[in-house]
Amino acid sequence: MIPSGGGVFEVRLDDELVFSKKQVGRHAQPGEILSAIQARRS
Repeated sequence: MIPSGGGVFEVRLDDELVFSKKQVGRHAQPGEILSAIQARRS
């Protein structure tokens, strides 16, 4: 985890952006981040 400010919430996996609250303009839905991570692992 890397702390930041300004309401930015990003999830990266091996330096690849998985989810960005700033990009999509909303919080992640339940299970959305886990699904995105699993899709990149397979």
